[in-house]
Amino acid sequence: MAERINRVTTGRGDGGTTQLGTGERIAKTDDRIAALGDVDELNAHLGLLRVALPKDGPGPRLDALLLDLQHRLFDLGGALSLPGTVRFDDAAIGALETLQSTLNAPLPPLTNFVLPGGSEAVARAHVARTVCRRAERSVHRLSGDDPALGVFLNRLSDLLFTLARVLGQADGSEVLWSPRPRDEAPPTA
Repeated sequence: MAERINRVTTGRGDGGTTQLGTGERIAKTDDRIAALGDVDELNAHLGLLRVALPKDGPGPRLDALLLDLQHRLFDLGGALSLPGTVRFDDAAIGALETLQSTLNAPLPPLTNFVLPGGSEAVARAHVARTVCRRAERSVHRLSGDDPALGVFLNRLSDLLFTLARVLGQADGSEVLWSPRPRDEAPPTA
């Protein structure tokens, strides 16, 4: 990094620009800053998911996994802040694919779409998944960046979906979508 900031309020961003790790100042409305913000938001959602995990069952194992993923998202943010650096390769993506397959293997086959919700942890996993998809789209907008960054986020969103299923199966809260007839009135309050 070109410079380490030891205080949060510097005033240098008041004019609508911010500094990348390279020292270059760019507009806060730049696609790169949007991608960094989406990755940062995803990381915050993983933190919220961690505190909602059950203290038993799959919770402690998933907490360790999510903590590792939070560190990897900081690495991904570093790659975005220092354009041209490569921090994710086929091995990192392959590790996510293997982990997703391992978590998915004992789950019952899906017979329908899964609705977000059930328990707080399941709902938070689905929110993290959707934010991950947005971060993926933001990263893919950046031409010239390492394409593995977007692929990593794509695999991560798959993993978060599977993680939601693991949690829903563990506590019995997984909710499958059931199509409603078009002429059926919604329930009354």
